Amino acid sequence: MNARIEDYALIGDQQTAALVGRDGSIDWLCLPRFDSGACFARLLGDEDNGYWRIAPKGADTCARRAYRPDTLVLDTEWETGEGAVRVVDLMPQRDRAPDVIRIVEGVSGRVTVRSTLRLRFDHGSIVPWVRRLDGHRVAVAGPDAAWLRSEPAVRTWGEDFGTHSEFTVARGERVAFVLTWHPSHEPRPPLVDPYEALSGSVTDWRRWASRCRYDGPYRDAVVRSLITLKALTYRPTGGIVAAPTTSLPEMPGGVRNWDYRFCWLRDSTLTLNALLSAGYHEEAAAWRDWLLRAVAGKPADLQIMYGVAGERRLPETELPWLSGFAGSAPVRIGNDAVNQLQLDVYGEVMDTLSLARASDLSGRPHMWALQRSLMGFLASQWRQPDEGLWEVRGGRRHFVHSKVMVWVAADRAVRTLQEHPGLRGDLAGWRALRDEVHREVCEKGYDPGRNTFTQYYGSRELDAALLLIPRVGFLPPDDPRVAGTIDAVRAALGHGGFLRRYDTGGAGEPVVDGLPQGEGAFLACSFWLADALHLTGRTDEALALFERLAGLVNDVGLLAEEYDPVHGCQLGNFPQAFSHIALVNTALTLFRGEGADRAG
Repeated sequence: MNARIEDYALIGDQQTAALVGRDGSIDWLCLPRFDSGACFARLLGDEDNGYWRIAPKGADTCARRAYRPDTLVLDTEWETGEGAVRVVDLMPQRDRAPDVIRIVEGVSGRVTVRSTLRLRFDHGSIVPWVRRLDGHRVAVAGPDAAWLRSEPAVRTWGEDFGTHSEFTVARGERVAFVLTWHPSHEPRPPLVDPYEALSGSVTDWRRWASRCRYDGPYRDAVVRSLITLKALTYRPTGGIVAAPTTSLPEMPGGVRNWDYRFCWLRDSTLTLNALLSAGYHEEAAAWRDWLLRAVAGKPADLQIMYGVAGERRLPETELPWLSGFAGSAPVRIGNDAVNQLQLDVYGEVMDTLSLARASDLSGRPHMWALQRSLMGFLASQWRQPDEGLWEVRGGRRHFVHSKVMVWVAADRAVRTLQEHPGLRGDLAGWRALRDEVHREVCEKGYDPGRNTFTQYYGSRELDAALLLIPRVGFLPPDDPRVAGTIDAVRAALGHGGFLRRYDTGGAGEPVVDGLPQGEGAFLACSFWLADALHLTGRTDEALALFERLAGLVNDVGLLAEEYDPVHGCQLGNFPQAFSHIALVNTALTLFRGEGADRAG
């Protein structure tokens, strides 16, 4: 199977997504939602865990592949001794049921093509019962049912617990396969016309992409990142998942394998800024509304992440029947970090809602009442240690970034009252809180001997999240402590020209995160470094770093969470919303004013 994470491309219908390899195999797909059980899990196991490959008979990998411009429709081209074929992969926006459409087109000669489908429901663990019905293949197991058909019908048979098809295509000929999922207790959904679905998908995506206001350098990379962000959006609610995958390793063979098929609050302000700045107000409003619904309730119960519809219970479980990507076990579903205390999320929520109000998104009558409630909780609880932005599992500490985000919460509350004097709130109390937090961070979280802020109070360790200090306004960019922190973080956490999040330790000893050592350069943090360099007047360095980062995208423009500069490969869940959001925001920061905004 594919040995590198960047060998995959993404298709999706804004409710779930699939990963398609360079060998023509769909190795990951959860149905019907991003966080449902996978019916193709070869990505994290082997062929017995489910996949669907369409390729010329005897072929290995494709000659080339690309998205159709400004769409999520993937063209994969193969060249053989017999001729050439193209496979078009897409998932059209659904009316009711999810469909995967794969269209084989003859380009030249006459090529024999093979389709092998192995459905394995419940994360690759259940072999369904497959039967013929009305010329289709129907697979059923428990709550899941899937129908496979081809247009025109081709020779298809069952063998080795899989469904196989073989046929030939000449230039201009087409064979379309459609795989449709539905709950097994319901009747089969109406049939979708694969060619109408293709035409409609291309039109819909291009219409959406044309709304992008950014027209500066690296526009293709920015638009591809925005399309990826749209693909990771759960359309019914507006929630945006961090990634469509679970357990792709941050270190091959290691245990840093987490489920990212949920929505994190830490991404909220950066996400909203990217959407608003690029001209996507409707999506920004949907994300803001998802956030308001998710965090509604007691402030003490605020979580760091939620399900795509705002679900709160995300229990973590290991799947022992999956060996893991490149042998990286365990494979996990759910995420126990949901139970952690992270004070920074209160600042993220306050900052996001402040940005929404300043951007003239249509107001919500309960929004300020919710913000006041959050501030009431934070005022009494901010002195607690927490697990911090990076969800450490090595015990709570007084993380500097968390305290800075407490300051952000108080600052945004104060500013909101100053700009909207008709709102009720404790202006004097929040000013005092803002000043107290600022004073404490500068006293306890700053090392004057090295002229740098530290990862947590009293530590000598550093953290890439400290680079956000000038961006959130805690200190101005020209403050010597900001420059010192940038240089210190870069020196301590630099990795092959990029940046780690923090020091994960050496000699196999667990450190702050309570896990064995080792992970790659964290791409979002590397973009933050470019932002910080630009803000402090080192724009040439920022541009050089951005160019290197933009060069890490795979052949179809996608980024994972991390990058291994030693082996030259991507690491972590893929594609990663955080990385693509950071790319968009850094491009907007660096190139604002260079024709970057057609709307002015």
